[in-house]
Amino acid sequence: MIEVVASMARGPVFLAGELMECLITFTNPMSHLSTSATSEMLAWASAQIHCQFHASESRVALPVQGIKQDVQAESDTVLIPSRGERGQCVLDTPPKILFCDLCLDPGESKTYSYNEMVPADGPPSFRGQSVKYVYKLTIGCQRVNSPIKLLRVPFRVLVLQGMPEPLFPQDEEVSPLNPFLEEDEASRRDARPLERALDMLMVTTSRRYPHMFNITNIRGKVAKFCIFKTVYRLGEEVIGTFNFSEGDIPCLQYSVSLQSEEEIQTQYQRRPGQAVSVTGHGRHLESCLHTASSHFSLPVPLNVTPGFSTDIVSLRWRLHFEFVTAREPMEPPTVLPNQSEVTVWTGAEQVDVDTFSWDLPIKVLPTNPALASYVSQFTGTNSINI
Repeated sequence: MIEVVASMARGPVFLAGELMECLITFTNPMSHLSTSATSEMLAWASAQIHCQFHASESRVALPVQGIKQDVQAESDTVLIPSRGERGQCVLDTPPKILFCDLCLDPGESKTYSYNEMVPADGPPSFRGQSVKYVYKLTIGCQRVNSPIKLLRVPFRVLVLQGMPEPLFPQDEEVSPLNPFLEEDEASRRDARPLERALDMLMVTTSRRYPHMFNITNIRGKVAKFCIFKTVYRLGEEVIGTFNFSEGDIPCLQYSVSLQSEEEIQTQYQRRPGQAVSVTGHGRHLESCLHTASSHFSLPVPLNVTPGFSTDIVSLRWRLHFEFVTAREPMEPPTVLPNQSEVTVWTGAEQVDVDTFSWDLPIKVLPTNPALASYVSQFTGTNSINI
C-alpha cells in the first residue's frame, strides 16, 4: 500500500491568475522492521486543475452536445480528471507529470511540488440555485497493470470582475512606497500580479464619499438615507444611516437586507421571462417611530461569491429596503418640564399603514485569498491509499 497526501501550501483559496503550489507526498507506510514489508512501485503520477460546471435542468436550457467517447473506459493509462464527476468540464490545465517509475522502500516517502497558474479567464467558484462552478486539483496515480486512482483536492477561486478603470497611470504606484525596502525588492514586488491586484482592490474599496438619497412615497418624504460607499470587499461591513427628522410622513419600521441576484442569460433560460433567483445574506430590522435618526450595519460574508458574469449566468448584489409608514400624522408623547412622575406612553392600537420597497445596487469584490481561507469549507488537504 502507498499513501498519497496532497496539501496546498498557502490554503484552499486563490485569486484567478495566482500561482498555486501543492505538495504531494507518496509514502510506503510499512515499517522496515516488519517481516512482511516490501518495496512498493508506482508507474507514474500526474496532476492538473479542472473546473466542473453543473446546471439545474429546471432552470437552465443548455445546448445539446454530441456524445463524447470515454477513452479511459478503453485505455486505463489515460488520465481524465473529471471522470465520474457531475456536469461537464469547462476548463482544465495541461497535465504535468510528477514522476515515472517510483520505487519506495518500507518507511520511505517522496515529496513532489506541483506549481500551476490558476487560469485567469475562468469563472469563479460558485454554488448558486441554478448553476455551480467547482474547482479541483486532481492527482492521478497508477500501479503497473492496475487501474488509475484519482485524488481530488477541491479549492476555491475568486475572480476580480467589476473593477473600475485604473485609477492611476501605469507608471504610477498604486500604493505608497516603503522607504525601508530596497529598490530592486520594490520593483520585484510591483511585478507580482497578485500584489498589484490586491493593491488596486484596496484602493477601490477604500474610497469614501457620502451618497445621499431622499426616500419618498406617494404621500411625501419619509427620510434621508446616507451611505459612504457602494463598493465592498468580502468581509467588510455595509453601513448606512437614516435621518427621519426631515421626513413629512412617520416611519414605523424599516428593514435592510443584503441580497444577491442570480440571473440566467436570456438565451439559456428554460422559460421566457424567467424570474431572477434572489438569495438573502443578512437582514437588519428596526422599529423607528418617533426616532430622529438610525443606522444599520450588515457584514458581507467571507464565504459568498463576489459579483461576476459569464456566458450563462450573472451574479449581482443589492441592498433591499422595506419601509412601513403611517398614513396619518402621529403625535409624539409630551412630557411637561416640571413633571416628576414617570410617564408611560401607549401606542395606538390600530394604525393605517403603507408599505413600499427600494433596491440599491452595490458591488461586491473579492478579498485577500489568505483571509478567505480562514472560513473556507475546504481544507486544502486530502489523501488516498493506493
